[in-house]
Amino acid sequence: MAKSPEEMLESMIRNLEEKTGRSLDAWVALARAQGLSRHGEIVKWLKGEHGLGHGYANLVAARTLEASGGGGGEDLVAAQYAGKKAALRPIYDTLAAAVASFGDDVEIAPKKTCVSFRRSKQFALVQPSTATRVDVGIQLKGVEPEGRLEASANAMCSHRVRVGAAAEVDDRLLGWLRQAYERA
Repeated sequence: MAKSPEEMLESMIRNLEEKTGRSLDAWVALARAQGLSRHGEIVKWLKGEHGLGHGYANLVAARTLEASGGGGGEDLVAAQYAGKKAALRPIYDTLAAAVASFGDDVEIAPKKTCVSFRRSKQFALVQPSTATRVDVGIQLKGVEPEGRLEASANAMCSHRVRVGAAAEVDDRLLGWLRQAYERA
């Protein structure tokens, strides 16, 4: 039986402690003590100095900046999911954790209105479009739209999936994202 996105994130957090001997909170405290303020700097430090894989380093960096209330990209993400859109943040967190697990070469790049998922080039983006929905743009040129996978008017992505709850980040959506990642 496939795990829900929330279960995958919780599993990742448990596995971090099992594999490294440190809890997520301990990693966050260690990273905060370094005084680094940018997501990419924290990821690089965790990977280089502590040998963490990219997915774990990304998780720790995001939580570190979230806990400190600052830090470039995380400020942008926090602003996107503030106010009426706050209830959508679990969707973003679930997507970011899942996409980060695709490989060590995934870059999560927050912008003012969206977050870009990149490899050698952008393969997807996530944007809180309304107070009740996040749009996931996916670059899948040559793939026919079907059901939830709609054609997109956005020049940055060929397709869009509308997501109203973290539970909708299912195997089908993650499959499309992985396909786009592998093409990037």
